[in-house]
Amino acid sequence: MGQPEQRAEGAGPFTTRLTWEVPGGGTAVWESRPARRRGIIAVQPPGAPTGLHTSADDAALRRLRVLNATAATAFVIGGALFAAGAGVAQLGSGDATTSASIYFAGGLFFNTGGYVSLLQVVNAPRHVPGGEGRLVTRGRRWWSYEPTRVDWLSAFVLFAGTLVFAVDLLDSFLQGLSVRQTNRLIWAPDVIGCVLFLISGHLAFVEICHGRPCVRRRSLGWWIVAVNQLGSVLFMISALAAYTRPATGSPINADIANWATLAGALCFSLGGFLQLGERP
Repeated sequence: MGQPEQRAEGAGPFTTRLTWEVPGGGTAVWESRPARRRGIIAVQPPGAPTGLHTSADDAALRRLRVLNATAATAFVIGGALFAAGAGVAQLGSGDATTSASIYFAGGLFFNTGGYVSLLQVVNAPRHVPGGEGRLVTRGRRWWSYEPTRVDWLSAFVLFAGTLVFAVDLLDSFLQGLSVRQTNRLIWAPDVIGCVLFLISGHLAFVEICHGRPCVRRRSLGWWIVAVNQLGSVLFMISALAAYTRPATGSPINADIANWATLAGALCFSLGGFLQLGERP
């Protein structure tokens, strides 16, 4: 007896949704984000008007809950600190070192959120192709290399972006830099980090929309991705406005840089808060 027929959906080499027949009739649907974030597969029994959900084992669900809560909390705090740093920079209630210190503290939380987001993918329950609609869980892992999975690639690029931001934040403590050094050591890593965040957000949309443009107003996962991507766009606007012009030695527009950073940071903080509801 051959394997049940499967229908795969996604974009390019990435598979983000699989539908197959299960033994005894009915269908099972595996979607990348619900499976890794909530530990569930949708199962439609034959003749049933609505579908059911089967979940991973209890140990896997507990692990997913801890990872989700840790990543979400890290982004809530990191976003709040970045917003505070931008507020200090804009309102002039502290010197440059004070603002840089707040940004750096926020960056540590972003690093944590980025790495734990990668752990969510690495430790996600895996589906059994052609099986009876269930998830299996491997042992705890701290790293994997799976570039053919769009969820892994999105999380990895996000984590890489937080590390690049860390370089920018560390260099911001340097004193006596020339305009050229400022743009090379602080501005360039900032822009690179923003580009990586935007790429990560695009890949997250590919995952949740299965490679097609979509608006899913009733999907919490879609709103999380959309809010975070808006934050990435605002961070990029901030980075471009912060470029130091060699002719004047001042940023293109410090006000835009600070306010865009503040608004973008609040988006990531809101995204983290929403993520607390996307638990197994």
